[in-house]
Amino acid sequence: MSQPSRAPARWTYAFVDRPAGHFESACAFWAAVTDTARSELRGDDAEFATLLPEGADACVKVQAVGDGTGGAHPDFCVEDVEGFVAAALDAGARTVATHDGWAVLRSPAGQLFCAVPWHGETVRPRVVAGSRLDQVSIDIPPSAYDAEVAFWSGLLPDWTSRPGSLPEFHVVAPPPGLPVRILLQRLGEERPVSAHLDLACGPDVDAVRARHERLGARFVAAHPHWTVLRDPAGALYCLTGRDAETGGLPRA
Repeated sequence: MSQPSRAPARWTYAFVDRPAGHFESACAFWAAVTDTARSELRGDDAEFATLLPEGADACVKVQAVGDGTGGAHPDFCVEDVEGFVAAALDAGARTVATHDGWAVLRSPAGQLFCAVPWHGETVRPRVVAGSRLDQVSIDIPPSAYDAEVAFWSGLLPDWTSRPGSLPEFHVVAPPPGLPVRILLQRLGEERPVSAHLDLACGPDVDAVRARHERLGARFVAAHPHWTVLRDPAGALYCLTGRDAETGGLPRA
C-alpha cells in the first residue's frame, strides 16, 4: 500500500489561544506587540481574529477558547489539505474536528494543530521593535518526547529537524521564508502537553522586555537564554536571545 502524500506546508500561522473572557485584552496586547491591526471577528461565535501587518502577509491569529486556560498551536497552510491530513493520521495524529476545507488534529502526545488551505501568503512580516514572534514551543512530558520528535520530523520532511542548543530542546525549522517554526521541549515532569509562544529578540532582550511590560505584560522569570513573561490574558510566553532577523542563535 502506498504511503499518503506529504503535502508541504506553504505558510505557517501561530495561534494565540486565550480564554473567551480575556479575548479582547489578548487581541489588543498581541496586536501592539506585533504592530498589526486586528481583523474583523469571524466564526460562529466571533471567536477568531487575524492580526494584519502592513505590507506583508499575516502569520498570527487569536482565538477565544471556551474552556481551559488557552495556550498556542500552529496552523499549516497547504495546497492539499486532504493529503496533509492523511499523512498526519498515518504518522499517528488523531482527528479532532473536520470543517469545510480544513481540519483540527492532535499530535500523538495531544498537541492541537490545524491543516488549512494556503491562500498565497508569501511575504513574511518585518521585525518589530527588535522582536519577531516566530516560534510555537510545544512542552512535552518525558514519556512522550521521543515519539513527538519523530512525529513532527516525519510530518514536515522538507523542514530541518535538529537537536536544539540544550539537551531538552529539538528544533523543527521551516524552509526559508516561512514565518513560524516549531520548538519541542522536554519537560522535567510528567504532565499534559501544552504550548506557548516564543519571540526572537536578539540582541537586546532587555529592551524588548521593557516594551512588553509597558504594553501590559508581567515579568515571571529570567534564564540565561530566555525570559518568561505573562501576557494580560494570563498566559506565559518567552522572549529568547535568538537573532530577531534570522531566528538563529547569536554568534559567540
